[in-house]
Formats: sequence, structure tokens, C-alpha cells
Amino acid sequence: MPLAQPRTEAISDTDLGPQLLRLAREAIAHHLGLGPAPAPGDDPALDERGATFVTLIVAGELRGSVGSMRRSRSLAADVVANAIAASQDPRFPALDAAAFAQAEIEVSLLDEPEFIDFADEADLLRQLRPQQDGVMLFAGCRGVTLLPHMWTRLPRPELFLAALKEKAGIPLERPVDGLMAARYGVSSWRTNDGKPAS
Repeated sequence: MPLAQPRTEAISDTDLGPQLLRLAREAIAHHLGLGPAPAPGDDPALDERGATFVTLIVAGELRGSVGSMRRSRSLAADVVANAIAASQDPRFPALDAAAFAQAEIEVSLLDEPEFIDFADEADLLRQLRPQQDGVMLFAGCRGVTLLPHMWTRLPRPELFLAALKEKAGIPLERPVDGLMAARYGVSSWRTNDGKPAS
């Protein structure tokens, strides 16, 4: 299913988008033996801890999406690792050179999550903001997330929450009491790297 175009916004005085997209593309190219190792450059923002998702789109269809929910490494290292992992997303055939030549890359930089205080499932559903929130759901030590662009495929809060439960391996009928949830925004950039418009 085609993905919606992400929103694009500046996250600081330095626009990281082109740098993150370049690092993601260089990381995949190097992994496939098509180029040198990615070089982060000297922007100090890339040394700060960050959490990103890298999504690959080929012919308008999702081909891989892997990311981080916690800021556990530098932004540059996070994008590189997630780009390589997305190219090998086990849900899809591994990206080869031919698919890589056609691939669009989307990098989403996650804002700091805000935990949601809720009494029950109905309360949680009321607090979710369609088209705006990325949502994390935690069951014990396991956490899953869906990025904000997934609202285009799951437009109602109950569908969004059901998809999160399914991703976490939680039965749909299980109430969310005892679980934790958080929401976050993203800054996203997407490129087709100069391919002619179709």
C-alpha cells in the first residue's frame, strides 16, 4: 500500500534532513558493496543521541522500515544502523542493487516521547490524536510503535490501537489496563534522489 508523504519541518537551525538521508543512502550502498562507508561529517548535531526510523519505498510500496524507540546512540550511528537493518527487513525480500536504484528513503526523527496517563482503553483512545501522534505501547519490557504516517492506513484510534496490540503480540480483547503508552511527534524527510518524476 502506498505511503503518505511525510510532513517536513526544521528541527533546529541546522537542517539535518539532507544529512540524514545521505547517511542512510551511503550506509545501504556500502552494505551492498556499491560505495564507501558512510562519512557523518562534522555537524555536532549528528553526535547527539537520537532515535530514528528509516523506511524504504520501492515503486510506491513499503520495502522495509526499522527504527529505534530510545535515544541510545549518536544520531549518525542510529541512522546508519537502521538504514542497513531496513534494507534487510525480514518481512520483505532483502534489498538488492536493482531495487536500491529505485528506492526512495524516508528518515523520521522521533521527538522525546510523552507518556500518556489513562484510566482505561476508552480514555486512551480519546487522547490519541489522529494524523499527529506516533504511539508507543509497552507491555512489560517489550515495546512497539507505529509512526504517525500509519494513520493514513489506520484512520481511527481503535484501529491504530488494535494494530499496536497485534504488533506487540497482545490479544485484541485484552484491555490496556496495566500497559503503558506514550506519544511522540516526528520530523520526516523523504527523497527520490533525483529520479525523474513519473
